[in-house]
Amino acid sequence: MQVVHIPAHGDPSVLRVVDLPIPEPGPGEVLVRMLAVSVNHLDLWSRRGMPGVKLPLPLIPGCDGTGVITKLGSGVTGLRVGAKVLVEPGFSSGTSAHDLAGNDHLSDDYQIRGEHFDGLSREYVAVAARFVVPLPDGLDPVSTAATPLVFLTAWGMLVTRARLQPGESVLVIAGTSGVGSASTQIAKDLGCRVVATAGTEAKRTLCLELGADAAVDHSDPNWPSVARKASGGRGFDVVVEHVGPATWEGSMRVLARNGRLVTCGGTTGPAVAIQLPHLFIKNQSVLGSTMGPRNAFPAILAKLASGAYRPVVDRVMPMSQMRLAHELLESRQVLGKIVLTPGS
Repeated sequence: MQVVHIPAHGDPSVLRVVDLPIPEPGPGEVLVRMLAVSVNHLDLWSRRGMPGVKLPLPLIPGCDGTGVITKLGSGVTGLRVGAKVLVEPGFSSGTSAHDLAGNDHLSDDYQIRGEHFDGLSREYVAVAARFVVPLPDGLDPVSTAATPLVFLTAWGMLVTRARLQPGESVLVIAGTSGVGSASTQIAKDLGCRVVATAGTEAKRTLCLELGADAAVDHSDPNWPSVARKASGGRGFDVVVEHVGPATWEGSMRVLARNGRLVTCGGTTGPAVAIQLPHLFIKNQSVLGSTMGPRNAFPAILAKLASGAYRPVVDRVMPMSQMRLAHELLESRQVLGKIVLTPGS
């Protein structure tokens, strides 16, 4: 089978497509023939290397994917050969207190495919049966491959951490990013007013198509004032942040009294400043969020099947063009996700 390898950290030229034997499913596992795998910024970080983080090399990237079950390992029940499934991006033992409480993503042993261990950018993968979720009838597996990581992360931010309520106002920073586009749709489906930011006219148009009530140009130095005006002047109950230093000050400025800023990352750097008087006088909260609980997947897939959520796919390419996919994503030449089809 074809497998994408990161043999060493570096630019996209380090990526290799190699041939490895098709694995056999062990007890409690299923063998999945991958139908589609999407590319995330996480794959770029795994390839580049992350300061202070030692990744197991060679590493197979890819945390998002869908496929069809081709073989059942011993002891597997409730699944059948031929079933189309989503492969979950996360892994945990299932035995920790957080696991048992439904918060597997908070477990000390939680890991992500394609970062902490081999991922899904290959033709076949043997995976524990509890980490595959059957796709609802009629759901396209290729576009669905663009959803697991970003929708689970956005769900964790808005539903689990911020406890978003109908009628609240939400600002989504970088609204056409994977997490941004998912956050817009989740918030609108919950009955909220959503304002999104984006740096180009095409991206702002996409924000509106995804359901945002307004779209603001975050390349405008005055964007916080424009966003506040779009909120009706009171600011936002929830701000979805994942950019960091480049937008943090503005994000805090537009946060309303009793508002919650929730962040899952910092693509422009790790360090930000907080003005404590604003934080405590306005009774605001700053919340960290990582991934989301795996028990959200049935609800997310049901929303996809109903059309309430939709994946944003820029293009579909053969998996053999993984290097080009990384180059396109790094140069910001995509509007949405790149999905790769293994075996082509």
